[in-house]
Amino acid sequence: MTAIKHALQRDIFTPNDERLLSIVNVCKAGKKKRNCFLCATVTTERPVQVNVVKVKKSDKGDFYKRQTAWALRDLAVVDAKDAVKENPEFDLHFDKVYKWVASSTVEKNTFISCIWKLNQRYLRKKIDFINVSSQLLEESVPSGENQSVAGGDEEAVDEYQELNAREEQDIEIMMEGCEYAISNAEAFAEKLSRELQVLDGANIQSIMASEKQVNILMKLLDEALKEVDQIELKLSSYEEMLQSVKEQMDQISESNHLIHLSNTNNVKLLSEIEFLVNHMDLAKGHIKALQEGDLTSSRGIEACTNAADALLQCMNVALRPGHDMLHAVKQQQQRFSDLREQFARRLASHLNSVFVQQGHDQSSTLAQHSVELTLPNHHPFHRDLLRYAKLMEWLKNTDYGKYEGLTKNYMDYLSRLYEREIKDFFEVAKIKMTGTTREGKKFGLHGSSGKLTGSTSSLNKLSVQSSGNRRSQSSSLLDMGNMSASDLDVADRTKFDKIFEQVLSELEPLCLAEQDFISKFFKLQQHQSISGTTTNEAEEMDGGTLSRSYTSGAPQTISSEKDMIRQMMTKIFRCIEPELNNLIALGDKIDSFNSLYMLVKMSHHVWTAQNVDPASFLSTTLGNVLVTVKRNFDKCISNQMKQMDEVKISKKSKVGILPFVAEFEEFAALAESIFKNAERRGDLDKAYIKLIRAVFVSVEKVANESQKTPRDVVMMENFHHIFATLSRLKISCLEAEKKEAKQKYTDHLQSYVIYSLGQPLEKLNHFFEGVEARVAQGIREEEVSYQLAFNKQELRKVIKEYPGKEVKKGLDNLYKKVDKHLCEEENLLQVVWHSMQDEFIRQYKHFEGLIARCYPGSGITMEFTIQDILDYCSSIAQSH
Repeated sequence: MTAIKHALQRDIFTPNDERLLSIVNVCKAGKKKRNCFLCATVTTERPVQVNVVKVKKSDKGDFYKRQTAWALRDLAVVDAKDAVKENPEFDLHFDKVYKWVASSTVEKNTFISCIWKLNQRYLRKKIDFINVSSQLLEESVPSGENQSVAGGDEEAVDEYQELNAREEQDIEIMMEGCEYAISNAEAFAEKLSRELQVLDGANIQSIMASEKQVNILMKLLDEALKEVDQIELKLSSYEEMLQSVKEQMDQISESNHLIHLSNTNNVKLLSEIEFLVNHMDLAKGHIKALQEGDLTSSRGIEACTNAADALLQCMNVALRPGHDMLHAVKQQQQRFSDLREQFARRLASHLNSVFVQQGHDQSSTLAQHSVELTLPNHHPFHRDLLRYAKLMEWLKNTDYGKYEGLTKNYMDYLSRLYEREIKDFFEVAKIKMTGTTREGKKFGLHGSSGKLTGSTSSLNKLSVQSSGNRRSQSSSLLDMGNMSASDLDVADRTKFDKIFEQVLSELEPLCLAEQDFISKFFKLQQHQSISGTTTNEAEEMDGGTLSRSYTSGAPQTISSEKDMIRQMMTKIFRCIEPELNNLIALGDKIDSFNSLYMLVKMSHHVWTAQNVDPASFLSTTLGNVLVTVKRNFDKCISNQMKQMDEVKISKKSKVGILPFVAEFEEFAALAESIFKNAERRGDLDKAYIKLIRAVFVSVEKVANESQKTPRDVVMMENFHHIFATLSRLKISCLEAEKKEAKQKYTDHLQSYVIYSLGQPLEKLNHFFEGVEARVAQGIREEEVSYQLAFNKQELRKVIKEYPGKEVKKGLDNLYKKVDKHLCEEENLLQVVWHSMQDEFIRQYKHFEGLIARCYPGSGITMEFTIQDILDYCSSIAQSH
């Protein structure tokens, strides 16, 4: 072990300026036996640092390497496992617990003893040594075999101590007295030895001379002891005298303590009395205001409000423990309760009278609003009642039963008042929509209820008139909601739009003003986000309680207060939604196109209301009505599609522009003017897609069923009209349909031209078809003239049958036929005639080309030229 220790000191610790003090051969507990060394080291430089270093033998050679080092200051616990029995296991607690097994108990004990000494000398740190023998922790070095090791460690531990200034000065003086101290050390040492012997002799002589002095000193000590005994006797007598004085002072101190305690109790009692007097004393003026205060004047209301607040503060004072057991406190609390009950009853009675009076006052003003389309203004009533808002809050906090009763009475009185006002208002609106009361009866208006009676007649099937002019076709447009479109012009629809907008504009501020008043007067929160509830909950208010969530005296949450506002508004304005639905039904019955106006206006007002408060009564009600308007709009679209499907055409007259095509043009033009910058543009785009597809299908259906007018003419004229309409209106969502309409118009124009033109030179066409057949069979074009049936003589014979006069006659008959097929309002005659002219010229050029290729050099030509064809077509068009 000594050799290993020297090797480790030389190879590992000396290069690092460290000294190895103790070493133990260990291996980790419970694992494969791989030995290593734990070393206790100190640095040679100040400040001294003490470390525990783990050293292990390298796998590739016989040299040792430093693996891990821990500072001794980080060591918390040294556990030797057993302080009595020999046990080589021990634990060191650094950042975690390291378990070791030493090669021998002696090495383990030596290492632990060294750790303890290093801690005592350098750190003085609280390291717990548990299960360690007390002999190891003693300052002295153990005897026996380990003495040399421990002694060597102790010598290594003892550091060189520097001389202080005085010692250094004495040595310098001594060395100056002997000049040869440095050059001849032996002579210097002998001199020092001789001087030391002289000093020892002097000391012995001094001790012997001082024996006489010692005896004198002993006598003096004996005399001093006698004096001490006398002093102790006097002190004992003094103590007995002071004992009686102490008892008297204790009695005086106890008496002072009792006096101080009494004063303290009196101060506390005075504080409690002052607290009760200051917080539970209601001024006589407040009592008089609560009992007799005037609730009609502003000054009286203010006095009552201040008195009520003072009463509430007195009743809500936080009493200290034991106060509620005092008879005077109980008596004062009972008095406060009586005052509260008396004033609450008087306040509720007065407000009920105000509610009733409001109904009578507002009824007297209904007459002046019966002619104008306006609703009475409730602002003065709200302004008067808001003076009582603080008293209502007081009533809500002190007597919720009476507060709830006032709320129910307010809803009962105001609901009847608003019902009369709103029904009269809607009656005026319906009269203005229909013109007069007599006209109103035409649409089912009877009495003041404003309800629609009667049923919508079945949709009339359209028929195509034989006259073919635009005016007769306009009279056969779709019958929209029992009234023909010709009976309702733009002015009528604009009038309806203004009336409907005025109705919504009057209702919206009325509802918002009432909701704001309810929130302020009844002290209900209305602008916090809450979980939505359905308006059907308001039906529970028709019973005796306001809502199942409200019980007398129960505190209300923000969510329940929000529900309460909505329920109160639903009860007060329960007639708005039915009246709006009746008005919408009337507008739809007058003209189903009115649903477009209503959809735009209602959507805008719903959007505005939801921006203010999405869960408010106004937003919910208008949202429900908007659903009805949207259904009417969808019904209007469905009716148009149904009428397209049911359209019938006359077998005796030409078709022309189909009624539903013209109706779609009217609908689209009207819708574009109404839905400009509207929020519900998406609904209109969906309706456009449905309608235009239905129009396309119905046009093809009518074209297939047409007997008088060729199919291509029906398709060509109607798709040309659809294309012109979509091009003029520039509807972005129908761009694909516009292109499709143009393509269908072009295809059927070409088809009709080819079909109508047919073969104006029939025999010549048959002749050249035979020529082309021979060429297709492999005969060369220049050899076709040698065929018997297609020689030059046969060609000349066929050409002579088509002189210019016959060609012009045939073209004139064709023009009359086309004119008979086409309608005047679409004005496609010249377009078709020009296309026929181009087709005829194309056929002429084709025949000329065949003659030039198959009969070269024959000099055979047609009896007429292209210029003749142009002249014939022009003169025919001008003559007609």
